Amino acid sequence: MKFIFADAIDQVDPDYDFVRDQHSKGRRAYWDDVYPHEMFKNPPYDGILISRGIVGDARRAGTYSAAQAMRLRREGAREFLRLNTPELKDMPIYGDCGAFSYVQEKIPPYSPENMAEFYADGRFNYGCSVDHIIFGFRPEDKELDGASEDELDRFEITQENARAFLKATKSIPNFTPLGAVQGWSPDSMAIAARNLEKMGYDYLAIGGMVPLSAEQIKLALAAIRSRIKPTTKLHILGFAKAEQIGEFTDFNITSFDSTSPLIRAFKDAKANFYSKRNSGSKLDYYTAVRIPLATENSSLKNAAKEGRISQDDLLLAEKNALSALRKFDLGKITFEKTITEVMEYQKLFHRIKSKTDSIYQKVIASTEEQIRRTLSDAPWKKCECEVCRQIGIEVIIFRSNNRNKRRGFHNLQTYYEHVQRVLHGK
Repeated sequence: MKFIFADAIDQVDPDYDFVRDQHSKGRRAYWDDVYPHEMFKNPPYDGILISRGIVGDARRAGTYSAAQAMRLRREGAREFLRLNTPELKDMPIYGDCGAFSYVQEKIPPYSPENMAEFYADGRFNYGCSVDHIIFGFRPEDKELDGASEDELDRFEITQENARAFLKATKSIPNFTPLGAVQGWSPDSMAIAARNLEKMGYDYLAIGGMVPLSAEQIKLALAAIRSRIKPTTKLHILGFAKAEQIGEFTDFNITSFDSTSPLIRAFKDAKANFYSKRNSGSKLDYYTAVRIPLATENSSLKNAAKEGRISQDDLLLAEKNALSALRKFDLGKITFEKTITEVMEYQKLFHRIKSKTDSIYQKVIASTEEQIRRTLSDAPWKKCECEVCRQIGIEVIIFRSNNRNKRRGFHNLQTYYEHVQRVLHGK
């Protein structure tokens, strides 16, 4: 089972100055920044997926700039992602149409022929047919019963697009098409999968999994597997339950894509830092220590402008908190002194954000509990990955893109090693 990372130009400045919070002098975004597979000796994934929705185009904006989107199609995905080295030249590159970006539209904005052209220009190894997301999931609906008019329209659009996509991609060299599966129930998804297999697909991409629970996903996979050949390969699109991958080994999954380990580094409320447990097949999670930039955080800036907080007090508390964390990492300050300095800044920050004193007291108590656990266990000191060895405690500080994404890179590495242990006992 291959772990495919869904990339969105996730890069960091390798020479970022964490003390001054400044990019390296003369740094050129993209060109000088590095991807996870460039930072680590061994890449923390088995392949990369690029979504059309992330790239964007004239119809809708994506993460890519117009120049980057043009370069991707001109030079190809391998060159753009810098997977053209002898060590990485065989890493597979997947693509999908980014169905979440047009979920509110009646029909997808891309035709099968248009997506085939996109994959051919980018010289992708694998690409999914054009699907239309169905969000309803009702296990009790049998066969093709129970669908709303919109669900049935999306089902049929996805199926017809897959039929046309298979024809449109026949002439693309070294390319494997994946037929996209959408449905509102295990039975409807199984029927969709069987139909795709009959069309000629031997690799299917199961969509609509993001909002489903692990048990619902298992129901869908069991139904699909019951109606297709054992040799037909399955890919799970946007697998949000990636950390539970060990529960899905019975379904003969070939690959799955996820960005969850990276995203949780800066979007999860608590689980920002992944850590390997000493025993067992699960991961531990730690909350990053939030030290927002006083001069850039909108809540703090507005409070200072309105006179609700002293800018000088804020900057001093921020400086003291960062200094204490760095001294703690070097063993030059006690644990309790570090907690005191860090919490001074937390109190200023959360006093501004909390609407009532009751809310404030609860947030402060919870925040201190999380920070005490993180600093007491010091999980970055136990990690041998390149990120933790290079920047130490900076990886656990929730502050600026270069720290937060580096923590995401660490999570990718930790998660990938977790997958290898669960699946292969490595």
